[in-house]
Amino acid sequence: MYGTSVLTLITAQNTRGVQAAHPLSPELVAAQLRSVLDDFPVAAVKTGALGNAGLVRAVADVLRGRHLPLVVDPVMLAKSGDALLDAHALHALRDELLPLATLVTPNVPEWTALHSAGVPDTTPLLLKGGHAPGETVTDELRAHGHHLTLSAARQHTRHTHGTGCTLSAAITANLAHGLALPDAVRAAHAYLQAAIRAAPGLGGGHGPLGHRAAGWTLQPRPHPT
Repeated sequence: MYGTSVLTLITAQNTRGVQAAHPLSPELVAAQLRSVLDDFPVAAVKTGALGNAGLVRAVADVLRGRHLPLVVDPVMLAKSGDALLDAHALHALRDELLPLATLVTPNVPEWTALHSAGVPDTTPLLLKGGHAPGETVTDELRAHGHHLTLSAARQHTRHTHGTGCTLSAAITANLAHGLALPDAVRAAHAYLQAAIRAAPGLGGGHGPLGHRAAGWTLQPRPHPT
């Protein structure tokens, strides 16, 4: 895939934590998003850290009516525990963005917070199980009539920075390639396990994954004529 991006937050962070975070203005974020969508043949969209209610609403306003596959990763906490979404944004997420989502990918603490804020059980959900105890990690897909559980042996490593972002990005890429949702999730889950194993071991905290994990490629989409 060729990934385009819209910046929502400028952060000072490394593998040890987030030292500073500054949200951009909703107007600038909306302008970036329109700029990308108006020029590129975007096939799917993923959201990550949005920071505040204004940014959530800005993104939802631009995406509404475009009918693109949308994966919402409700990034609330960095791996270090630093907050990346304020409490006031939860209701905006519930009312404005989640109704547009093809899939929402919270971990257990994030889903607990969303559910407490009134997000319904019918939300198309991939519940990530990495926070649960035990030697087996299980993710559960409950979305659009599909029910799928995916399990993997827990990998004992501190180099897990961005596992949730990587998983949701891989699902989005697979949807853009035209895979059905269960297949997109299954392939992304397998890719994530390979990326964790391929982590380069950088940094003194939670290091990044090895995103060029060998053996996980899809056939390229044909160029539009």
